[in-house]
Amino acid sequence: MSADGQTLAPNVYDAEPIPAAARAEIDRLLASGDLFRYTAPEGAPVAILEQEFADLMGAKYALAVASCSAALFLSLKALDLPRGARVLIPAFTFAAVPSAVVHADCVPVLVEVGANYRVDMADFEAKLGDAQAVMISHMRGHTSDMDAIMALCDARGIPVVEDAAHSLGTEWHGRKIGTIGKIGCFSFQSYKLVNAGEGGILITDDPEIAARCVIMSGAYESNWKKHPGMQNSYMLWQNKLPLYNMRMQNLSAAVIRPQLPLVAERVEKGRNGHDRVAATLNTSAHLTVPPALAPEDRAPDSIQFNLAGDWSDAEALAFQAEAKMRGVSVQVFGLSEGNARAFWNWEFLGPQPDLPQTRAMLMRACDVRLPTRLTEGELDFIATALVAAAESVRGRIAA
Repeated sequence: MSADGQTLAPNVYDAEPIPAAARAEIDRLLASGDLFRYTAPEGAPVAILEQEFADLMGAKYALAVASCSAALFLSLKALDLPRGARVLIPAFTFAAVPSAVVHADCVPVLVEVGANYRVDMADFEAKLGDAQAVMISHMRGHTSDMDAIMALCDARGIPVVEDAAHSLGTEWHGRKIGTIGKIGCFSFQSYKLVNAGEGGILITDDPEIAARCVIMSGAYESNWKKHPGMQNSYMLWQNKLPLYNMRMQNLSAAVIRPQLPLVAERVEKGRNGHDRVAATLNTSAHLTVPPALAPEDRAPDSIQFNLAGDWSDAEALAFQAEAKMRGVSVQVFGLSEGNARAFWNWEFLGPQPDLPQTRAMLMRACDVRLPTRLTEGELDFIATALVAAAESVRGRIAA
């Protein structure tokens, strides 16, 4: 707020602040030097976090690791897929997802995504026939039709890994996202609902998968004994699986744990903020926010919307510039140079398939961060600026 009472353009790039409750634990850890999760015989902050997160999600097992990418990689390795296995992923996701598939010695198969940012089920079913696993990214928190996906995969015995990096707190038919597939993976990177700078966690109800992930994450020698509940499973895998050393350290857990009780409040604030901005954007003839699918209760900390109608690339870039001039940074996914969410920039995959539906969506899909800490005035500032920017550009075109 300025001195004259006017709402200023909000800063949407600062991450969620770290609760003060974390500071005493961080000081204690620094004084003790016990930053390694396996130093203590029991009760290490990482181990406590795993139990608390499993309880929060209603899952049997949780494993905290260095990143969500590490969780995705370990999940695929724990499925014991053959080298070269084909893994279906949405063509709208972050580059870390196909990277995890490649890192696991598998082949990503990109599936078309529609204008509502969700998997095109016809293309999904067509490509499922020779797949050995599915990794569903709930990209930017948008849930694809999990009923249809699970029915198709269960009928074929194909395991599903949920990339829920953006979806902590989202529910599908009242069931927590990340608990629908065989494994769910979450992110604690700075721009997620829970901020640890870096970090990730995976959950599963399968003791064999959990045990394999624990060993491969770097539980060398007998450190697996510090993970309760799976002792019979661990005995099968010790020294038989490679160690990738993707562990979380205690300082990260100390930062994350005080934020878990805040998740429900942040989810409510994020949903209210998103819906407030969406309602304003949908009043414009030039902008449209695709609605959630009926079974989905989202937990957003950003908003995505499409430029409605016939926009050229130059006009879309003019809208981006106009919004910036009004104090709001907009990313048009397909028009941001080198964007890691545009599949044609994943050159490490080699020649790309023709995905016209996803390409068309990315060229007109816009992204704006909406941290849960924003006030109603700041949210209204963002929404009004976006509508005004669109009206300005389209008005010039009409003139």
